[in-house]
Amino acid sequence: MTIGNRPTPTGALAGSSAPRPTLVRHHEPAPIGAHVERNPGTALDLDVVRAIRVNRSAVERRAATIPTRRTVKKEWQAAWLLRAITCMDLTTLSGDDTPGNVRRLCAKARNPLREDIKAALGVGHLRITTGAVCVYHSLVQTAVDALAGSGIPVAAVSTGFPAGLSPIETRVAEIKSSVAAGAQEIDIVVTRAHVLTGNWHALYDEVKRFRDACGDAHMKTILATGELATMTNVARASLVAMQAGSDFIKTSTGKEPENATLPVGLVMVRMIRAYREQTGHIVGFKPAGGIRAAKGALDWLALMKEELGSRWLRPDLFRFGASGLLTDIERQLEHFVTGRYSAAYRQPMP
Repeated sequence: MTIGNRPTPTGALAGSSAPRPTLVRHHEPAPIGAHVERNPGTALDLDVVRAIRVNRSAVERRAATIPTRRTVKKEWQAAWLLRAITCMDLTTLSGDDTPGNVRRLCAKARNPLREDIKAALGVGHLRITTGAVCVYHSLVQTAVDALAGSGIPVAAVSTGFPAGLSPIETRVAEIKSSVAAGAQEIDIVVTRAHVLTGNWHALYDEVKRFRDACGDAHMKTILATGELATMTNVARASLVAMQAGSDFIKTSTGKEPENATLPVGLVMVRMIRAYREQTGHIVGFKPAGGIRAAKGALDWLALMKEELGSRWLRPDLFRFGASGLLTDIERQLEHFVTGRYSAAYRQPMP
């Protein structure tokens, strides 16, 4: 199974003319409607995992076409940027976080756009909020209280974020504590050494144990792709994480030297597509780290639409992990309605 730049045939990933292993389709792909069932996971299939190869140059060529082949302008761009806001995990993960900072962040999540911009866009009647608020465990309760009644979920980074090197029992206990405090989503980090050494059994067992600890909370598995050395490792780790029951796979913690990139995103979303073809189960995707410009957000939305379809443009299957992105989106929307760019400080942020 090779990932490259050709259209993906049923049951395989593209990029090589050489014979490749057939992916056994255990179920027909699940229909995608208004409600998406959680990924229950599958048994670890090492034959499929080890058969994965990534044609890096082909992936990079395909990813380079995304910003150039698809553009949206004027009212269509404004609409896409509004959609990007609804798919955003508004995030604060700094050592100087305080309850006050988090309460202001939650207020912004409830009302991410200034009222005058909403009125000018004609969307004042729409309930536009961010997809979630993401914080450290110690501030989960603060965020839950601040978002009460809004329907906006709280996501907690967990399992020794960002390195993921604390004892396994400590990481499991942290998940359970965050869920008990009211977190509806848990962003977990994996032990990178399992990927780098090809210990797929250990990675599967670790992620599955974390999924069990999450209970009803949705689990996003952070692969920290900038520390996995190769695209093939990224693809294999993506598949193992999904087989272990991840509801989302996520690129980065935002703390690595290299975070979310379109080539890495392309590899991961094609694994999501292959996993659905193999099992019928649906998994979401979250790029995180370094996404600060509205233009970059549009590129990611174009990637999702082209590779997975319009259904992956909703917050239950796609999220941005972002802190500064919202400011630039507001500036672009203000430019759309006024014809002028404003200073960043005009957009109220925490």
